Amino acid sequence: MFILNKKNMKSLSNASTYLIFFLLSFTLTSCEIIGGIFKGGVWTGIIITLLVIGVIIYGIAKLFGGRG
Repeated sequence: MFILNKKNMKSLSNASTYLIFFLLSFTLTSCEIIGGIFKGGVWTGIIITLLVIGVIIYGIAKLFGGRG
């Protein structure tokens, strides 16, 4: 007889988490996963680059007497 208590619930939760990752590993190909990572990385790089360029332009404007 299986009695659910806190210890059993925790191990059941861990088992279900591992099962989900195991099933996802077969449904997603490695190319899709890597592609998603690179897409996220590209957008992060673009946003950071634009922010850095904006800070540089702001600094130059302040240095040469810009308003503000």
